[in-house]
Amino acid sequence: MTLYNGIRINHSMVALGAALMLAVGGSPAMAQRVLSAGQAKLAPELAAISGGSSALRGTAGSAATSADSGWTRIVNGQPAIQALVMSNSGEAGLRSLRQFVLAAGGSVQYHYETLNGLAIMLPTARLADLAARSDVISVTPNRTTMRSASLLQAASGAADAVAASRGRFDGSGVGIAVLDSGVMSSHDNLGQGKPGNGRSSRVRMALDVVKVGQSMADQAWTSGVDLSASAQSRLAAAVMDPSLPSARLSATTVQDPYGHGSHVASIAAGNGGYQLPNASGMAPGAHVVDVRVLNDQGLGTLADVVAGLDWVVRNAPALNLRIVNISLAANATESFLIDPLARAARAAVASGLVVVAAAGNAGKTADGREQFGAISSPGHDPSVLTVGAANLKGTAQRTDDVVTTFSSRGPTRGRVTQANGTVWVDNLVKPDLVAPGNRIVGALAADFAGNPGSWNLLASTYPELSVVPGAAQAPRQTLMQLSGTSVSAPVVAGTVALMLQANPGLTPPLVKAILQYTAQPLAAGSLLQQGVGLLNVEGALALSQALRKDIGPALAAGRIKAGDALLERNTAMPVPRSTINGQTFAWGRLVGAGGNHLLSGEALFTKFQPIYDPALTWARQVVLRANISYGLGADRSAPQRVTEARAANQLLVTPGVLRVDTPANATSAGLFAPTGFWAGQAANSAGFVLAEGFVLAEGFVLAEGFVLAEGFVLAEGFVLAEGFVLAEGFVLSEGFILGESSRAIQGER
Repeated sequence: MTLYNGIRINHSMVALGAALMLAVGGSPAMAQRVLSAGQAKLAPELAAISGGSSALRGTAGSAATSADSGWTRIVNGQPAIQALVMSNSGEAGLRSLRQFVLAAGGSVQYHYETLNGLAIMLPTARLADLAARSDVISVTPNRTTMRSASLLQAASGAADAVAASRGRFDGSGVGIAVLDSGVMSSHDNLGQGKPGNGRSSRVRMALDVVKVGQSMADQAWTSGVDLSASAQSRLAAAVMDPSLPSARLSATTVQDPYGHGSHVASIAAGNGGYQLPNASGMAPGAHVVDVRVLNDQGLGTLADVVAGLDWVVRNAPALNLRIVNISLAANATESFLIDPLARAARAAVASGLVVVAAAGNAGKTADGREQFGAISSPGHDPSVLTVGAANLKGTAQRTDDVVTTFSSRGPTRGRVTQANGTVWVDNLVKPDLVAPGNRIVGALAADFAGNPGSWNLLASTYPELSVVPGAAQAPRQTLMQLSGTSVSAPVVAGTVALMLQANPGLTPPLVKAILQYTAQPLAAGSLLQQGVGLLNVEGALALSQALRKDIGPALAAGRIKAGDALLERNTAMPVPRSTINGQTFAWGRLVGAGGNHLLSGEALFTKFQPIYDPALTWARQVVLRANISYGLGADRSAPQRVTEARAANQLLVTPGVLRVDTPANATSAGLFAPTGFWAGQAANSAGFVLAEGFVLAEGFVLAEGFVLAEGFVLAEGFVLAEGFVLAEGFVLSEGFILGESSRAIQGER
């Protein structure tokens, strides 16, 4: 019995016990077949083919090879899998674990330095031996990832906010890493200065992880090879500076053949004021770093996405990156505690990056019924800013906005199986908020000729996407429209760039709290549908500017503690309301904390709250603290490794903060109540003021929030369907929603 990641584990698995399961308000412990300690470390798909089955004996027709996945193959006549292994070993380079994999007939593809993990190939018959090792925490299949699929400025409040600042805030000096299918750096929407051949690009750097993964694809299925060192050198060689003459592409080259990443980047940082319609994004002065992790068809692997995030964390200081946008999704079958993509995102947050992720596009079942519990990875991690989609109805007015039917609903349903056979389900309230995500216009990636025959796969396959009224579709200025939480996420990422330009000292959790506190609850929609409400850029900028500008540096230097003044000197809290397009509305004044609590009150921003420390992760009764080791010499500011341990006893929230989710209301019924109800509670100070705050004592937070009734999730088991969450994409056969029609919207009312 050891301690890892802040919770008591038995052979690296959570072992809180059935009584605690019931006490903390998650799903009651569900009876399962008793798993061995080793099997309990395996993701559900791997556990299904382990444990003495025919798969372990190498039968070609076994579950190991019949699964509809890209992570299984017959190697040397035997079933094999590709997986990500997370380790708790302190050994340099994970040498012993590598040697085991090679000796077992496997191979090593990547070494994730910041995460202390490996991407490997292994014969299926050796899965049990791998999982039985004491230095292994979890084993996850190398799942497929997929693209999750200015009216924008006007409706979000960005136009009013920028006008109020006299044009000072456009995201300049702030970098956004876009993990996607590539970015067309030559598109005028991503340029600066006058459009045309002389316009320089704001795409500062490009890394093609797909190219690296493809270059090692065949070798990765070869027994006895360790490619991790080669992978690092190949990643370094795959970095390109688009501004260098030697890096310029030919006139027939498309930098984003699929077309998703360029559109996403332009929503976050596009500057489209040179043409009509104006397709400007949220932060037209921000710079972009292109991290290509999806191929020409918009598909990728978990290994490549994690490798991309690992690279971003280590290179963020040099590139002045502050934000990561992840408009893609993977299955969220595993608890955020052990899910590799969630862990990678959490490491990025701990290092100071704001990670914005799409919630997913699985709000409806195949037959059109609303379903809950379908938040995808890494959006199910509590440290990530998870964004759902709202429908603007084609107007800049916010009174008619609604949550789209396709936007994934919470709660999170990642799970971990204990050695005694019981199941722990995360059950965190998500999404965090919603942003415009229906028929959003942005850049259309094409070759330099710009004619329809040269357009990206999305636009050429579905020409209706390129039907943008008024668009001239000139070379380097082509436009298209997409729908999905994929396009909602960069709306928020661009907003964060504005906030960090206005106040560089904001920490990632504080950014999330500001966005939530200033959001506008939509008339219809619960916490599980819209989070705390619709993005309000004007309010977020106003509150950001009212706070101290040294919060992050002061925290890193130990100069700020719980309860210290957070407001700028001689500055008062802004009036909690905004006016956008002539319409005035009150802020919701709700902040999510601990995965299932609602907090409110000015004390959240007049006093420093320990939960604003990006190294802390609080989810229900579990509190983790990340420890970061940095490089030496010239690279001393670059994070090299992020580890987690149970947080020491401490205050999490100071006295004086209002807890809105009182025990009487913290039920399943409360989760389905309109978010406006909770905003009304906050506005009326209904609830109770915490006399002692939230305190972590003896390793647990004793106060618990919303309790889910057993069986309420309509889509229970949804996340176990391999490939279904991957409908977070833009292919009609996979459920891509081109846009909700006016008829469909009217039918929902």
